[in-house]
Amino acid sequence: MNPQIVPIHRTESREDGMLFVRTDGIIDTMVNAPLIVAGLLVVALTIPLQTSFATTRTLDLIINSDGSTHISSQIDVDSSNFELSLFGPSIDNFVAIGSDGTTLSGEVIEDKAMIQTSDHSSITVNYDIHDLISKEGRIWTFSFDSPTNYSLLMPENSVIVGMNILPENMEQLDSQIKLDISPGSAQIDYIFSTPVETPTTPPEFSFDSVTIGLIVGPIAAAIIASVIVVKKRQSKPQLQTEIIQDIPKPTTDSLTPDTIFNLRPDMREDDKEIVKFISENGGEVFESELRKKFLQPRTTMWRAVKRLERLGVVEIYKKDLLNMVKLRNDLEEEN
Repeated sequence: MNPQIVPIHRTESREDGMLFVRTDGIIDTMVNAPLIVAGLLVVALTIPLQTSFATTRTLDLIINSDGSTHISSQIDVDSSNFELSLFGPSIDNFVAIGSDGTTLSGEVIEDKAMIQTSDHSSITVNYDIHDLISKEGRIWTFSFDSPTNYSLLMPENSVIVGMNILPENMEQLDSQIKLDISPGSAQIDYIFSTPVETPTTPPEFSFDSVTIGLIVGPIAAAIIASVIVVKKRQSKPQLQTEIIQDIPKPTTDSLTPDTIFNLRPDMREDDKEIVKFISENGGEVFESELRKKFLQPRTTMWRAVKRLERLGVVEIYKKDLLNMVKLRNDLEEEN
């Protein structure tokens, strides 16, 4: 007898000249493939759901005369542990406030802030940053890349001499200029002009096309931008000489350094030098003056000032948006 060969994994049959092949595992593959695809879709859909949601409601910037910038932003959040990306790593005076006005716990690590929102749906953050302003000669440059609309308040007695953007709105507020700017990269060059001495004899620069355009507002914004660019190219050598006025030192009845040292015998030697300098300058100075005198970084000097505040030797308050450090005259009464 002739042996009969029977295929194990596939069967073939030919009908009308056509070859048919049937694979045994094809049904299982067709069933399992949609299950694998569905599983991948579930994983992909769940990943975005784990990301915290945050929306910037308002963003306001104020440029200080010392080159720092104060940032205030109101943010809607939906997480009790919120991570906020700051606009640079050089941060001072960071404060986070809940919707009911309470101060929230937060920690700043380089350009990130970890905030315990305490289930507040809206928080407000305030901080000073030193990464947005640069200076070359007498021209200061503000550079900022914002993901949202924001308002910008220029320093007092500053004059814009160039910008690469067209603001949505520009207005003059006494001796300051306020701009409303759209999202994106912005660069604004400015200088400090001589303050007006009398209302009847303002400097000639106050009546040029820049100031007139600022008073008119958004209608003349396009014309202002063009004139500013032309002035920067043609009139830059004719800019007025910058006058830096000494800030008068107020006289106070603060205690003498020797009296303070006797009341606080455990004070550090470097802190004593700070106290002597403040006393020699009328009993109060700007924090920026201390940094220039002792050539200390901002964070180092801020820690020293806060250390003196905890000892009850000085008090810190804001003056023209800058930190003022003042010797206390009631230290003897507390002892």
